[in-house]
Amino acid sequence: MPWRYARHSAEHALPIGASEHAAVGQTVRAGDVLAAGATHGIAIRVAGARRIGVAVDDVARVMRVPVGAEVERGQILARTGRRFARAATAPVDGRLIHLRTDGDFEVAPIVGKWVVRSTLDGSVTRADDAVVAVEGEAWCLQGAAGYGPDAVGEIALAMDGPAGELVPNRIDTRMAGRILVGGARSAAEAITRAHACGVGAVVAGAVPAVGLRAVYGPETTARSSEASLDVPTVLCLIGFGATSLPVALYEPLAAMGGLRAAVHSATARLFVFAPPAEPFGRDEPSFVLASDWSTVRPVEEHMAMSTATRFPSEFVADALAAPDGAVPVANVRRFDAPREVLA
Repeated sequence: MPWRYARHSAEHALPIGASEHAAVGQTVRAGDVLAAGATHGIAIRVAGARRIGVAVDDVARVMRVPVGAEVERGQILARTGRRFARAATAPVDGRLIHLRTDGDFEVAPIVGKWVVRSTLDGSVTRADDAVVAVEGEAWCLQGAAGYGPDAVGEIALAMDGPAGELVPNRIDTRMAGRILVGGARSAAEAITRAHACGVGAVVAGAVPAVGLRAVYGPETTARSSEASLDVPTVLCLIGFGATSLPVALYEPLAAMGGLRAAVHSATARLFVFAPPAEPFGRDEPSFVLASDWSTVRPVEEHMAMSTATRFPSEFVADALAAPDGAVPVANVRRFDAPREVLA
């Protein structure tokens, strides 16, 4: 089945500079902060032991702030003496990131702050400076590729049917914070407008490759991209180009309007938080590759085996009889079949 209710695990990679993170065993909900930190600029060396006139081993004893603390410009880092005091001060607003073996300090300006939020309701199973993993139960739909940061919000439908396209004039600020189901195809114009209107994420059957490169850069590939805080979140369910959502995907998505959901971009998964008794599970859909190799379409009709067929390329292969002609068996794949993509 494309939709599965089970216990899932999601790993959330942390950027460099984490100052705090959740503890193992802690209970969290989707959207809760798992970790927070800051991005630092180039560190500035500040004279320490030599300036305040103490031995290197005694610097820690006279420090006024601990390593890792945020400091303001002019704040005293270490000080000796009373009447004729000698002090080392912070040259900029930032963080005291290091005490060197020669007794000097390193202060780095803070150029940005970040938070990482959970994409599952559950408990923390791993927590360190690199990854925070959460395990919990939810409905899950595995997509083809995810782009942008993780997103959490309520599902909102923005299409008229399984073949509908997400168009920019259907997106406004009332959809801010929502996970927008964008239909069979979402162009770059619709994705950028959704991001400008504060939409949490766009979930679409397919997105044209040229549109993805226009939004995320020319190096974008068919693989999920690394998370970045200043770009839209997009989940491609089926592939790239244009397609039509099969009934097994469209009808559950249409019934999920208003439910809490989350997109885990690194693994291209959509989590929906609803009771396990909901009738979202459907038969596994199949897809057939178009004759021009430009897209795929769902197989909603019955396809019977045909005899060995000679195709225009002079290639002879087993085929399935479709209403619009014979289709090579190798061009028909299940939705959950392993997907191999080139970088």
